[in-house]
Amino acid sequence: MALFVYHLTHVDSSVWCPERGLIGASWNVHVELDGQLGEDGMLFDFGEVKPWIKSRLDDGIDHTLIVPTEAPGISISDCPEGICIRTTEPYDMEVRGPRQAFTLFPWKRITPEALAIHLSTEMMRRPPARVDSITLTLEEERIDGAAYTYTHGLKRHAGNCQRIAHGHRSRLHVIQQGQRQAALETRYADWLSDSYLVAAEDIVAEGDRGDWLRTAYQSAQGQFSLTLPTDRCRILPTSTTVENIAAWLAGEVAQDTGTPTRIRAFEGVHKGATAEV
Repeated sequence: MALFVYHLTHVDSSVWCPERGLIGASWNVHVELDGQLGEDGMLFDFGEVKPWIKSRLDDGIDHTLIVPTEAPGISISDCPEGICIRTTEPYDMEVRGPRQAFTLFPWKRITPEALAIHLSTEMMRRPPARVDSITLTLEEERIDGAAYTYTHGLKRHAGNCQRIAHGHRSRLHVIQQGQRQAALETRYADWLSDSYLVAAEDIVAEGDRGDWLRTAYQSAQGQFSLTLPTDRCRILPTSTTVENIAAWLAGEVAQDTGTPTRIRAFEGVHKGATAEV
């Protein structure tokens, strides 16, 4: 007997990709549990499924930078902050932070299929009573229209969003004169894709030729820093909350087009903020 739950929760993380570098990721999580029925005619109480699965994801890959340690050009070392990760392909990056901000796998690349198998195996180490197998599926949201991936960190956030390199895969709606503007949505989503969104106040150093920048901050979880090529970064005058992202984009689009603009900026799956300029 199997019990299934679609869209049980979702995971927001960032992934190091051997071809694209630092990318944001958002996955819907589906689960199937197989086992024996109890005297109550149930395998597992639906009310217990979600918190049991979600707590393990929240304490694991969610809101971390997921790194395949056997990908080309990656080196890992200890540092005063916790862990230092350096890359040379497809570009140079250095990120430092507490260990809980990173998930490391001895793989050549990260795929949702491999992650799902790993997570399913880990959850079966201490399964609920009567459960014989757990199968997770990680699936990207099906988006009809423009979407982009980004990575960021929120130093003032009380939870795991304070980690400097977590991210999202998000829809983008650009509305002018009451209508969505597909061409503008695609243009700005392409501009933002695979970018790092950084608050100007968190930039602590820049290359002499302007080719790289370093952002750093102290938060409740510890000290973080991230060095990236400048062309991978988009600099905001504010913190990079989704509310500020929506307001910043509305201002950018309105100024570029000379038209009042409303932005509906998503932060991963089915949540976000709206702003108008």
